Amino acid sequence: MKIRDLLKAQSIQLGAKPTDKPSAIRLLADLMERGGNLANKDEYLAAVFTREESGSTGLGEGIATPHAKSAGVAKAGLAAMTVPEGINFDSLDGKPARIFFMIAAPEGEANTHVEVLSQLATMILDPDFKEALIAADSVDTFLALIDAKEEGNFDPSVPGFIRGPKTAEVPDNNSDKVPNETPDETNLDNDYYDVLAVTACPTGIAHTFMAAESLERKAKEMGISLKVEKNGASGIKDPLTAEDITHAKCIIVAADKQVEMARFNGKPMIQTKVANGINKAEELLTEAMAGTAPVYTVSAQDQVAFEETASDSLGRQIYKHLMNGVSHMLPFVIGGGILIALAFLFDTFDPANPGNFGKGTEISALFMQIGSASFGFMLPVLAGYIAMSIADRPGLAAGFVGGLLANQGGSGFLGALIAGFAAGYIVLAIKRALKGLPQSLEGTKPVLFFPVLGVLLIGLAIIFIINPPVSFINNWLMESLKTMGTSSRVLLGIIFGAMMAVDMGGPVNKAAYVIGTGALATGEYGIMAAVMAGGMVPPLAIAIATLIFPKKFTENERKSGPTNIIMGLSFITEGAIPFALERPMFTIPLYVVGSIIGAMTGVGLGAVQWFPESAIWAWPLITNIFPYVLGIAVGSLFIAVVNIYYRNHLIKIGKLEVL
Repeated sequence: MKIRDLLKAQSIQLGAKPTDKPSAIRLLADLMERGGNLANKDEYLAAVFTREESGSTGLGEGIATPHAKSAGVAKAGLAAMTVPEGINFDSLDGKPARIFFMIAAPEGEANTHVEVLSQLATMILDPDFKEALIAADSVDTFLALIDAKEEGNFDPSVPGFIRGPKTAEVPDNNSDKVPNETPDETNLDNDYYDVLAVTACPTGIAHTFMAAESLERKAKEMGISLKVEKNGASGIKDPLTAEDITHAKCIIVAADKQVEMARFNGKPMIQTKVANGINKAEELLTEAMAGTAPVYTVSAQDQVAFEETASDSLGRQIYKHLMNGVSHMLPFVIGGGILIALAFLFDTFDPANPGNFGKGTEISALFMQIGSASFGFMLPVLAGYIAMSIADRPGLAAGFVGGLLANQGGSGFLGALIAGFAAGYIVLAIKRALKGLPQSLEGTKPVLFFPVLGVLLIGLAIIFIINPPVSFINNWLMESLKTMGTSSRVLLGIIFGAMMAVDMGGPVNKAAYVIGTGALATGEYGIMAAVMAGGMVPPLAIAIATLIFPKKFTENERKSGPTNIIMGLSFITEGAIPFALERPMFTIPLYVVGSIIGAMTGVGLGAVQWFPESAIWAWPLITNIFPYVLGIAVGSLFIAVVNIYYRNHLIKIGKLEVL
């Protein structure tokens, strides 16, 4: 497979003039759709924008590679666009982006196309090649340049930059070029690599290989022998061996996702973002060879403080640790919560024994037993994986124990959150405290000292320090929620409805979901109902508007609008993002107000939900389903009507065209 197999002529636009970053991304998605690569453009766009939230794909030097893996992708593909004048793309170097390659990969697939995409990612780092593409006067020329680069015929010294086919030549013994040259040719006195590197990005498509290419190119210029392990979407390429690691002077880990770290124990290490592997290769290699890098001691987070940049705020670190816990917790919550809901569904209420509801029949008792077992893991798993994110695997045991003790001691979800962070940082402190032990005891640390001391100290901290005040606060809060009147529940709807719509799948949206999920464990079900209703309103509103008033929308919007019915009914708020980007200052506040109306209507009228799933198939399990559906309908209609009125006004004054 070649790049031309993924990049079609109809997916290329030269001399484009997008006005800003969102419009550039949407234009590229249109090109991707023209190439027949997308099954659902809105779903793919939502994934691209979500990827941008984790860090800009504006790499610097005029290059941007927006990309995503998504179920909305029908087949792997590329789209390309040149913007000679450049636009602001929040690039890492602050410079305008002038050439764009959008990458689309099908979710759950990692085939030959990944290697092709990675090859393109490394090719565009060549400044001569990049400028030649930007200057291309036709799509045919653009594609010819790519073919030439891929085949080794690109030459900036010849007219048109493309060499003719070369005839077979007798090898020149005096030639500077050596066939099959090895990475360590610059250090022939050493049989091993000076520096090792690991690169990894969340999707494993572009940045992983671009960082590797940048490091390898700069190492060659500096005379440093280097081997790079690429953690790509199709697996690990060029894995580091135990012998490589033993003899290396330093390890560079340029990664935005977890990689295997325990193997580097005791080695000097530099940890940084994958983007720095692209843009700061020389700095990283210079530091690696200087012999000043700190020694890694089995923790994935020990060295973050040494490499933390301005963008790596404390809040971002906390968010990352929290999301690691939540992502591992959710399968237990969803599985257990739905089974518990089914236990109530298949039972018959006995007024004489209300406490036995959900266990009155054999089938309901079975569902309740299994669901409760799954649900019971929620808090230990949450705390355990928060601690693991902070202190790597040694933090897992302490976090599990801390979460369990928090649950048993009555401090609930809040206590488990605190336990997770406390356990992680306690284990980090233990590691630092034990650095002075003899080398002969190094192997006993992870199997003896870390678990014993970690479990003991977090246990004491939970029982005597954390549980007493937190359990008091937790009990007071939950009792207040259970006994609050209608007006107070309306307030819950306002708060959580707004949180679900303000960033549509971003950190605030996820925080609301986390709080709602935590409340389930304490017996408060109104918050989850508010969260679910608020998250469903924006995409359903868009679907209603495009179906009822299609003439107020563009052709592409009319086509994509109805897909939001499925997305909305499946609790995928991100489907409304593309429609918000056109005029966000109006649309996002409108979404917020509509979600507030939906959430406060449902919760205020008594809707409750004891499981974290809101897809339409699960609606029969919701208590007080009528106000729940009514709230969603009212909120959605409000957004649809106001949006149509506003768009009609813009059309009349000539500020919006929908032809």
